[in-house]
Amino acid sequence: MIDPATDHLVYVVPDLGIAVCEMEARLGVPFTPGGSHPGLGTRNALLRIGPRIYLELLGPDPEQPRPSSGLWLGAEEAVRHSLATWCVRSGDLAGLSEGPGQDLIGPVKAMSRTTPAGARLAWTLTMPVAPPPHGGIVPFFIDWGDTAHPCTGLDDYGVRLRALRGRHPTVETVRSHLSALGVALDVQPGRAALEAYLEVPGGGIVAL
Repeated sequence: MIDPATDHLVYVVPDLGIAVCEMEARLGVPFTPGGSHPGLGTRNALLRIGPRIYLELLGPDPEQPRPSSGLWLGAEEAVRHSLATWCVRSGDLAGLSEGPGQDLIGPVKAMSRTTPAGARLAWTLTMPVAPPPHGGIVPFFIDWGDTAHPCTGLDDYGVRLRALRGRHPTVETVRSHLSALGVALDVQPGRAALEAYLEVPGGGIVAL
């Protein structure tokens, strides 16, 4: 089961350059350089995994000073690669921030970055907290506004997100939190974690 409003998955890594090479080898396709997140100390690389879904590799940006509050999504603590959290599109971020699940999401914030080609992307999101709630199972939310979705600028190599699910020791609690936010996600018993399964060219499945 994949929520139809799923926007992207965030995979946090300690070194973006190394992670891109390793992930390209695993999936058999290239990633596209994204850009830096000014003031957050991070940068990213992207891969389209659906019509309007992408995988974001997020790591420290060596060309930015480290923020006093720490890198975005705890990237400085990423001693290993991990699927940290996911993002869902919404046209009512203000309503979400004041709704029944408000304690699970961060404040609404406007952000932007410049692509390597010089294009400016702007969006508004509920700023994700670190560590993400319930092992990343509870998403953050984004509104691209008038900005074209990043997938429109990404090559389609045929990689597809085929399943996204969560595992947690207190399943009913997490399910109730997701329901309060209007999010659909399969959650099963287990150690807190977010799991994604990608179909790659040739028909193989890669688990993240």
